[in-house]
Amino acid sequence: MPDTPNPTPSPVDAGRLAVSLYQAGPIPLAADFACDPGELLALVGPSGSGKTTLLRAIAGLYRPAEGRIDCGGETWLDTTHDIVRRPQQRRVGVVFQDYALFPHMSARDNVKVALGHLEPGRRSACADDWLGRMRLEGLSNRYPSQLSGGQRQRVALARALAREPRALLLDEPFSAVDQVTRRRLQRELALLREQIHIPILLVTHDLDEAAALADRICVLHGGRTLQADVPERLFRHPDSAVVARLLDRHNIFEGRVMEVDGQRRLQWGPWLLQVAHGLEALALEQRVAWYLPDSDVVLHRRDRPSRGDRENPVTGRIGEMVVLGGMTSLTLFFDHGLESLRFDIATHAARRNGLARGEWVQVSLLAGGIHLLPRNPSD
Repeated sequence: MPDTPNPTPSPVDAGRLAVSLYQAGPIPLAADFACDPGELLALVGPSGSGKTTLLRAIAGLYRPAEGRIDCGGETWLDTTHDIVRRPQQRRVGVVFQDYALFPHMSARDNVKVALGHLEPGRRSACADDWLGRMRLEGLSNRYPSQLSGGQRQRVALARALAREPRALLLDEPFSAVDQVTRRRLQRELALLREQIHIPILLVTHDLDEAAALADRICVLHGGRTLQADVPERLFRHPDSAVVARLLDRHNIFEGRVMEVDGQRRLQWGPWLLQVAHGLEALALEQRVAWYLPDSDVVLHRRDRPSRGDRENPVTGRIGEMVVLGGMTSLTLFFDHGLESLRFDIATHAARRNGLARGEWVQVSLLAGGIHLLPRNPSD
């Protein structure tokens, strides 16, 4: 956002937002997470996993059966002590998926709705100021029907921030716009974060969006918090096969702990794989699920040896080969079972190596990338 004179207060600095909510139904919840001031926490999970319900509970628009919500030293909800602050008392900024703008009000008046804490004479100027900060100069008198999807989204964001909120909740805020606008709005959100120092929760189905924007990602399933971590660690070290699948990770297998010449190995079909971490803590003959990021699969080049040729080489048959522009997705199948290995390589590398469906190729599974999972893949 460009710097502009701002005669009104910026959104307040706020403390940590801590959420612990539980109920058996009608919408099951067992959610426990926190978001620090200045942090963006993305809530991800399949449809029906309780993401929007959690935002509504934080905003005071839904009361769960049990739990507690604290923000900045204030208790917004404590069912044990019958504390329930009304939405107006929580000062939460919310941007809904459909933006929830009043169609009969101009952009300025939509923002003024959030300015009840100011004297009436200051509200118009303050609303125009927030619209200017959202790059909507000159559009104050337009109605939502006269604005593009991206402009309506920015009006909704201006209204949310005009409340001087202690927390900002974003419910699929970019889903209703085209891809070009979506990328621009994502960039603007990243820039906006430099100006505010409050907890930000982002609900999204787009894992790439979550990885790009969030400091941490919280994975939800059936209203339950399964894992929360920084994106890199989450995608490389999911806590379970369930989390891996919810994150659209594909290379989940099952093997057995073996010992060969005094060294622990992971038996997978006919191969005895080296694993950098974790095997020593497991019992011999124990069956274990494991996961491998596709970035840790190295294709052996036919024109010259690859650096990883000697590290866990396995041979598979190309069952699927999908060209997606500059990248090609390969799926290998093996004789020892129904498991398949998926990874991407540059399309020019696939062509250089003469790859085609039905061909047998050799790849290395890098030992440092193999992550042992505590649960069976069928869990």
